[in-house]
Amino acid sequence: MIGWAFRQVAVCGAVLVLFYAMIGYKLFEQPGGTAPTAAAPASAAAANRAPQRGGAPNSLVFRANRDGHVYLDAAVNGGNVRFVVDTGATPVALTMQDAMAAGISRQDLAFNTRMSTANGTTFAAAVKLRELRIGQLTVTDVPAVVHENLHMSLLGQSFLTRLDSYEMRDGVLTLNYW
Repeated sequence: MIGWAFRQVAVCGAVLVLFYAMIGYKLFEQPGGTAPTAAAPASAAAANRAPQRGGAPNSLVFRANRDGHVYLDAAVNGGNVRFVVDTGATPVALTMQDAMAAGISRQDLAFNTRMSTANGTTFAAAVKLRELRIGQLTVTDVPAVVHENLHMSLLGQSFLTRLDSYEMRDGVLTLNYW
């Protein structure tokens, strides 16, 4: 008889706990029918965020290739340039050919900026890009360098940090701007 009584108390207690949990969930539910969620952890992109402005940001989305690299086409000073996105590169770096497409003459370049790269120390010519445009996004006065021995132009931090945020997740690069 005592076993039956304990079983009844346990069942009633479980029902009460379940009922209490359901009521508590409803009390803390936010307007619109969604339960509160924990704040999302800050990402590396959030650290690069500029002060927020009103409204929603604009976004450009690019998929990485099979090797995990993101390539995108841009207009630099009106000339067409194909970039590989390199979040580890400090400046935007142009090949000599892409610099010429952007209207930068070799005669105007002084290769006196010492650069440390993955391939060792090299010299580059510092330039300022009047305009770098990707789709509807235009960024002006972008610091960059021109490398003589570069095989592909790099879209580095001197451009990326001018955005409100950027994020690489699951092979998708998202550029957010206002």
